[in-house]
Amino acid sequence: MKPVLAGVALAILSIVLPATVVAQSYPTKPVRIVAPFPPGGTSDTIARILGQKLTEAWKQQTIIDNRAGVAGSLGSAVAAKSPADGYTLLVGNVGPVAINHNVYKNVGYDPLKDFAPITLAVTAPQIVVVHPSVPAKTFTEFTALVKKHKGKINYGSSGPGSISHLSAELYKQMTNSDMLHVPFKGSALITTALLSGEVDVVFSDMAVVLPHVQAGKLRALAVTGPEPTPLVPGVPTVAASGVQGFAMTSWWGVLAPAGIPQPIVTRLNTELGRILKTEDVKKRFATLGVDAATSTPEEFSSLIRSEIAKYAKLLKAVGIQPQ
Repeated sequence: MKPVLAGVALAILSIVLPATVVAQSYPTKPVRIVAPFPPGGTSDTIARILGQKLTEAWKQQTIIDNRAGVAGSLGSAVAAKSPADGYTLLVGNVGPVAINHNVYKNVGYDPLKDFAPITLAVTAPQIVVVHPSVPAKTFTEFTALVKKHKGKINYGSSGPGSISHLSAELYKQMTNSDMLHVPFKGSALITTALLSGEVDVVFSDMAVVLPHVQAGKLRALAVTGPEPTPLVPGVPTVAASGVQGFAMTSWWGVLAPAGIPQPIVTRLNTELGRILKTEDVKKRFATLGVDAATSTPEEFSSLIRSEIAKYAKLLKAVGIQPQ
């Protein structure tokens, strides 16, 4: 080999080999998973299930770091600004990853430039639930009630631009109706308010309200996905209940700070993919009203880009401007 070529080869090896060695030994210390919402919500529960499984697989502690605030943006910014070494991960969902930068003027990160997508982990429709005092037994009856009492029925959300907010606003737009918006800081707080009757209705993540629906404390009227779900037998879709074309689906995935070594991305994707395909995790997620999912980093990146475009269009349509 000529001296110049040999020098180039050695230079390449000096870059590639250390990264490969690091990936093979990774992790050698506790891994932090940032859940950018309060304890008890869907993001927190997903993070804890995945964290437990990673701890079992790698024999290294996984720490769940709840950093709630600004509809998930605060914790997402913390993760984005962390060292890109694989020891800080983010369970990000559609809100902070695909929506918030169009809702808040400065979220502290660029969702496309500051994260390395690892894998899609969960998909789920929302479920529309009401307090038992609301005199509507079906979603069709609920729509009639909303139109009759224009602006007097209130709905809870995780804040302006959150998926729960946008679902309700899309519903209002498509039905030419009105409801009063009551924002909260996280789905667990919304559920508490709904149970107490402080709010009438929520377009909610299934994870936090399904147990209360099953216990008869809340009434499920519809699901927001394109198809019904066996998790709530007999509950129709919003689209099949008079709002043709309505469909909203939430998702969660694992991301890392941009710049993480590619071998660690591959190792994380492989391990999380294995975990997400186990029957145990599928069953635990099913009890939350969500479906385990997997993807390549490239597929997850493509989803994020398409969702950013989708919600930018919806935000503009409902008149939400960056605050």
